[in-house]
Amino acid sequence: MVPMISSALKPAVTRLINPVARVAIRMGITPDAVTITGAFGVVISSAYFFSRESFFIGSIVVTLFVLSDLFDGAMARISDQGPSQWGGFLDSTVDRITDFAITIAILVPLIRHDDKLSYLGLITLVTGLLIPYIRAKSESFGIACSIGIAERTERLIIILVAAFLHGLHVHFALAIGFWLLAILGTVTVVQRMRTVYVGLKKK
Repeated sequence: MVPMISSALKPAVTRLINPVARVAIRMGITPDAVTITGAFGVVISSAYFFSRESFFIGSIVVTLFVLSDLFDGAMARISDQGPSQWGGFLDSTVDRITDFAITIAILVPLIRHDDKLSYLGLITLVTGLLIPYIRAKSESFGIACSIGIAERTERLIIILVAAFLHGLHVHFALAIGFWLLAILGTVTVVQRMRTVYVGLKKK
């Protein structure tokens, strides 16, 4: 399996955000509040900027709100109560909402201009739904299924970088981004389905 970007960067990122997370906890800010605020920020900024084809500034603003997802997880880990089942459920649900909000907002102008690239965007929506669904379903069978060449972090990096470069008028940046998402997403779905198949055969 190709090492995932998120796994490689996680230790360094954790060292950077933990001090900020501790300050936030001392200020009385809860992880759930950060999760919900970040989600609203992603949805609203995506809808406002991307649907108006303001890809450059939009990708920057959306990225800032997406980073809140790092802080709520860090805050939950280092708080006195530790991570809660509700917090995990809320975070997972919000992740699905924000992922779809970003992709759909980018697709709006493509569909408006009858751009064939929108079909690839629809594929990324489907794979983006299937990847976490397969993991949740496999875990209900008692099978660990975090394998995948493109988990959420990788997919977010690809789509936001593509939108950023598209905003700078880099030719084919958005097309390359959607092709990568469609291909890597499909490969990840197949990888996870195979993992579940093998796991069930062993039972």
